[in-house]
Amino acid sequence: MNIIETEGLTKYYGKVRGIEDVTLAVEEGEIFGFIGPNGAGKTTTIRTLLGLLFPTRGRARIFGKDVVRHGPEIRRDIGYLPSEVFFYEGMKVRDLLQYAASFYPGDHTQRIRELAEYMELDLNRRVDELSYGNKKKVGIVLGLIHRPKLLFLDEPTLGLDPLMQRRFFDLIQRENRENGVTVFFSSHILSEVQRLCHRVAIIREGRIVEISDIRTLQKNSYKKVTVTAPDLTPKVFQLPGVADLRVEDGTLRFYFKGDINEVLGRLAALQVQDVTIEDPTLEEIFMHYYA
Repeated sequence: MNIIETEGLTKYYGKVRGIEDVTLAVEEGEIFGFIGPNGAGKTTTIRTLLGLLFPTRGRARIFGKDVVRHGPEIRRDIGYLPSEVFFYEGMKVRDLLQYAASFYPGDHTQRIRELAEYMELDLNRRVDELSYGNKKKVGIVLGLIHRPKLLFLDEPTLGLDPLMQRRFFDLIQRENRENGVTVFFSSHILSEVQRLCHRVAIIREGRIVEISDIRTLQKNSYKKVTVTAPDLTPKVFQLPGVADLRVEDGTLRFYFKGDINEVLGRLAALQVQDVTIEDPTLEEIFMHYYA
């Protein structure tokens, strides 16, 4: 079952492009990565899905319901952590969280306590006394208070120190594994997406350029080749499919897409001292799409 479905989703701000013809589907229970640099359209996509922006054209459904016509109903089962968080400054953290929880049925006191303890968040501090990183922790707890079925994370680790980032990742994986929460994870930090996500969509200048599971994305893109041998020159590996070829201190590096046996044939003619052929990182794949 698809939790999120979009068809030709487009948003313009006047004549300025936000996103254009975004079509994707996010399956129930997956952690879906949405990557692109700042300005690519990630936040616009999320805000349109949330019903905070109205699309110029196209359509989007969450839980099988149109996000424009059924927005309030849909949002009851959604958690959202924006990239920038702002709160009522005069309130204590505990009061702010209880106020937010009051919009949902049931008693969420224990849930607030558990999440705050896990994120090392002091409930007795005033919001205006918090650092930006601690305010981000408040946002994380807010997004999870009501046990949402779907969680939107927009650049979620901004402001968190490395130790707290790891704790946050563990929390998201636990919510996904134990409670079946579907996660839409938007980031420009590719190592985060590579660590957490099952599939990934790459957005470039408002358009989706690739959707794939991470392993397939790595396997179907360029291989990264590093060769060390005496008297290496770039012309040895001037083959169709070779890109970014360079030699430095007797080591030749390049990316290759095609039949790897062609590279192995050239290697066989050399006195190779060392060679590695490996899948590129997600960051290197990402840069390929933006080259």
